[in-house]
This record gives sequence, structure tokens and C-alpha cells, in this order.
Amino acid sequence: MEWSQRTDAFCVRYGLRVPILLAPMAGVSAPSLSIAVARAGGLGACGALLMQPGEIVSWTQTVRAASNGAFQLNLWIPDPPPMRDGERERRAREFLSAWGPPVPPEAGNARPPDFTAQCEALLEAGAPVVSSVMGLFPPDYVARLKAAGAAWFATASTVAEAEAAQAAGADAVIVQGMEAGGHRAAFCAEEAERAMAGLFSLLPIVADRVRVPVIATGGIADGRGVAAALTLGASAVQIGTGFMRCPEAQLPPAWSDALAHALPEQTLVTRAFSGRAGRSLATAYALAAAAPEAPEPAPYPVQRGLTAAMRAAAVAEGALERMQAWAGQSASLASNEPAGDLVERLWSDARRLLP
Repeated sequence: MEWSQRTDAFCVRYGLRVPILLAPMAGVSAPSLSIAVARAGGLGACGALLMQPGEIVSWTQTVRAASNGAFQLNLWIPDPPPMRDGERERRAREFLSAWGPPVPPEAGNARPPDFTAQCEALLEAGAPVVSSVMGLFPPDYVARLKAAGAAWFATASTVAEAEAAQAAGADAVIVQGMEAGGHRAAFCAEEAERAMAGLFSLLPIVADRVRVPVIATGGIADGRGVAAALTLGASAVQIGTGFMRCPEAQLPPAWSDALAHALPEQTLVTRAFSGRAGRSLATAYALAAAAPEAPEPAPYPVQRGLTAAMRAAAVAEGALERMQAWAGQSASLASNEPAGDLVERLWSDARRLLP
């Protein structure tokens, strides 16, 4: 099938004018960003991992009222309960004390909001698209989504995960290359740093093996990347870091400015912020945490709780070197123009390159 047939069918199915999706990014989900992307004809997004049910519903109401209501709501599939190790956590707290406020022992007890309640909120909100990372929704919930008229986009970081997503009933598979900023989408936390396939190796193989539409994400930040992904079999693209410098994203200035100058080799995959592998700028803290003498990070979400005070202080102080500054490998291609203008430029530039 020609790229134009794939993208046209996808856009018609989801009420879009352009096959460009905003990546759902927990902590970078200002309604203003999704409103701008949706108004320009793309699909907005909310990374709802850290949001209470009422906040999820409120977000959808705000975006729906100011746009055409084209957006996805995203949740992490929870990992098994972490194995706690008091001595390991003590060493991590001691290490973190050099980078921010003292960390009390109980900080590691922090937990994300209740997943079941969040799932109910997604149904209550009437999201047109619900997406998942870190695994697959259970069959009974998938059935409820379909009955409510919601589509399910499942994020996969390997061929095997993509095939499992299709078998589980996903309406589309988001293929995440290892270039992507933020957390790796691996179903198994232990595999996130081993099975790191690049997008343009992964994408054509997945496109050949699954029947549902494929959405490409990871390292796409300009029209060339959009055109390449569609040529290799994608029906649409999903962009995260490429939108983070837009004013509507409301990113801390130090983080936004750093993205403009970050070369691909100046990012790294680290578990030092949350306990789950994610790609960030190679800041002083991230590099120190990767040193041989540094303590092993605690598992997710324990490590996230331990680093909470440091991360909050870094944002308040504009201290990039201690900030959780997620970044994809194509960060320097990100533009600080308004998000709606960026959507239009990405698509016009891609169309000039496509046959």
C-alpha cells in the first residue's frame, strides 16, 4: 500500500488532517500544547501516569472545549511490586544528598495514583484514543474500551511486543525506537536497556508483520524524519521532544534551551531518575549516577520517590544539571515556534520529500 493510502485511511479513521501525533509525556502534558496540535489537524496527548482520576477528566474537558477533541490519554501498565532493599535505598539516599535536599527514608514509599481508578477515569472522560506503555491492558478492559467506542494504541519497543499488541486487540501499534526521549516502553523493565532497537531498523519489520496501522516514534523532529517513517511503512508519526520547545509545552527555560544544543551523543539512557530506563540529557547528575562507584538505582517507583525532592528543587532553581531533563536523540532539531505552526511545517516539509 502506498504511503498516501495508509495516511489518508488513518486520518479519516481518527478525524485528523495530518498524520502527526503529539507523544503523551507525563509532566509535559499542558492542555495548551494538545489544543494547539489538535487545532492544527494532529492528535493531542496526555501522559496521565501521575494524574488523579479527577485531574484526567478535567484535562479532557479543557482540551475538548478548546479544540476538535482529537487526543489520546496514556497510562503505564504497572510493573509487579518492587523488591525493597533497605541498604540499597540507604546508599541511594546518601548519594542523592549531594545533589539536593536530604532524602528521608520514607521517600521511597511514594506510589503513583491507583491504576484501576485511572482506567475508570479514561472511560469516564470518553477519550477517543487510549494508549498504553510498559505492557498491555487486560482483555476485559480492552473489551470495555471497544464497547465505549475508544481505540487502543499499544506502544511497543520490539517486534515481539508489537505482535503481542496486535494479538491482544490493539487498533494500532506505536513503534518506539531507542532514540526516543523519556522512558523506554519495554514491557519488561529488565529488557529496556538490552533490547534497544533503532526506529528505522524496527519500523519496516513491524510494518511487514502486523496488519494494524503502525505509528512511528523516536528521533522524529523534522519533515525528513516524518517522510522517512511514512516511506518505511508507518501510517502516522508520534513526536515528543520535537514539540517540547514550543511555548505551549511550558518547559523550564533551562531545559528548553539545552535541547536546542544537544547532539545525539549528548543523551543517555538512565534509571537514575525513576528506576525505569529513560533517555535524558547527559547532565552532571545523570553522568555521576552512571559512574562505576555510584550506587545502583532502586527499582521503579522507589527511585522516583527518592529523587522527588532533588527533581523539584532543580526545577525551582533552574538547575539543569540536577533536572530530570528527558530528551530524544534528535533534540537539537526541536523548534521553539508555536506548536500549530510546527505541525503545519512538519507536514509541508514531509510532503515535499514524499513521492
